Amino acid sequence: MDEKPPGLNGPERGYVVPPSEEGLWDWDLRTDSFYASPRYREIFGLEGGASAGSRKAWEDMLHPEDRAGVLARLANLVEGGVDYCELRYRFRTRAGRTCSIVSRAIVVERDVEGIPSRVVGTVEDVTERLEMEESLRRAGDLLKIEVEKRARDLREANRKLETILDLSSESIWVCDGTGKVLSINRAAEILLGVPAGKVVGKNIREIVDAGLVDRSATIEALEKKKPVTLLQYVKETQRCLLVTGTPVFDADGSVTMVIVNDRDLTRLNELQEELQKARSVSREFREKLTEMNLLELKNREVIAESREMQQVLATGLKLAHLQVSNILLLGESGTGKGLLAKFIHSHGKGRDKPFVQINCAALPEPLLEAELFGYERGAFTGAHEKGKAGLFELAQGGTLFLDEVGELPLTVQAKLLKCLEEREVMHLGGLEPIRIDCTVIAATNADLADLVRKRLFRNDLFFRLNAFPVKLPPLRNRPEDIFELTRSFLKKYNEAFRLNRRIGPRGFKCIRACPFPGNVRELENSIKKAVVMSDRDLLDDFIEEELGGADGLRQEGDGFREASGDLPGKVDALEREILVHARERYRTTRALAAHLGLSQSAVIRRLKKHGLSGSRR
Repeated sequence: MDEKPPGLNGPERGYVVPPSEEGLWDWDLRTDSFYASPRYREIFGLEGGASAGSRKAWEDMLHPEDRAGVLARLANLVEGGVDYCELRYRFRTRAGRTCSIVSRAIVVERDVEGIPSRVVGTVEDVTERLEMEESLRRAGDLLKIEVEKRARDLREANRKLETILDLSSESIWVCDGTGKVLSINRAAEILLGVPAGKVVGKNIREIVDAGLVDRSATIEALEKKKPVTLLQYVKETQRCLLVTGTPVFDADGSVTMVIVNDRDLTRLNELQEELQKARSVSREFREKLTEMNLLELKNREVIAESREMQQVLATGLKLAHLQVSNILLLGESGTGKGLLAKFIHSHGKGRDKPFVQINCAALPEPLLEAELFGYERGAFTGAHEKGKAGLFELAQGGTLFLDEVGELPLTVQAKLLKCLEEREVMHLGGLEPIRIDCTVIAATNADLADLVRKRLFRNDLFFRLNAFPVKLPPLRNRPEDIFELTRSFLKKYNEAFRLNRRIGPRGFKCIRACPFPGNVRELENSIKKAVVMSDRDLLDDFIEEELGGADGLRQEGDGFREASGDLPGKVDALEREILVHARERYRTTRALAAHLGLSQSAVIRRLKKHGLSGSRR
């Protein structure tokens, strides 16, 4: 220090030089002189010698908010009888900088009356330190906030994890590296038969020793240090569980946790039994359905005396042996399309597989779609709670027969086309396609080409179904078969009703003369009615009355055979006469359809064709 007053640092004063970072000051109260060290002047930004740092200059630089308090404490030091005080205040340098100061003052001399006469002290610029402390405090506050936030997030994550574990249908145990149970979820409580409080916190070995379970995957996973799967028996609930214990390792390779999953084999066994039962029922249903569908073929031989029918059967056999699909059977109602479809199935390689048939005109559109393609649980109001397999699935490996395919709604036609092209179906309400492998045979008595022209049938579906068309001739065009068919039906219904009815030459002549617009079905129904309703064993009179209308219809038939003109014209004329006579006896199209062996829609089309619609419903 320059201009150091005498004895300032002398041993007689009893104090030492302060640290170099502190500034020294010396205040002589007797002369009111104020000494400032170089460091002091540096801190306060003063110039000049030691005396330049006057007390007045120091007071002027005090921060206005701190001035009164600092001066009061100094006055207390000078006048109050204390020997030491520490001051903390702010000041503004002449350069305009605001600094924070820590100043320590001590009374070093008193007069004879004990009044302080000399005070010395130090000043230290703590601005940077306070700023650093403030930064550290703020950082600490931010760190505290972040720690609290992460703690809340961790608690929330743990809460969510516990909720997920409790909502899980699979039993889950968590054990630490010593085998102590840390937690179990709700499903584990149910399988174990005791609340979590009785096992959490205990070592798994205690639980085994207590007899709650007979063995533990946790113990074996800890010993072997690898995943372990075993069967476990629970005494309380008498359940057999499949238990898997999976160890979790730290960076050193030590086991820190073991996660245990339990699966109730009791329920799995029940489900397996239900599945086997369902498969058995499905298999029995398919076998029964096939048996019922083929019963007609077993009880009724295919009559083919005419060359036309022999050609039809030969074509059917060829298609059956080659296992072709998308066969289209064409012909009037009652010509035996259904019987031919069963004949093709019974001679194919899938003869032991299901034969499933559906009449496309018999069901409304929503139900038809559900029956064909199946549906999932809840697909629509009234759906079975377990869903239902479609007919395409039931016919896997066998044959699906779509009768009256011309009656399909356009929306169902589009789905059927997609099914035939991609060989897969999609359940109503389903998400995954199901592969199908079956022979598809369709049949119709309608003119599909005409329906295509009228935009009532999709042309792409027509071309898909028309890959292998087989046309069955009407009964009137194969008179050679009428005699054998009549004999066959007469024998069938005599045996069924335990009667001994006969048909003489006159009856056969009448039958041969009838055009049978309902074809084989009408012939069979006529023979059945004659066998049941006739009062005599000889059926000739009954047949003449029913089929000939007291020889009227038979004579009309003879007249048509003898008339000139083209065959289609004669057929149309005969068909119209038959409809006219039938309408005189039956008031509704439903009754007409039953009598003629046709569908109601077919009867309506024929009435409209001949200008006879409008007066009957």
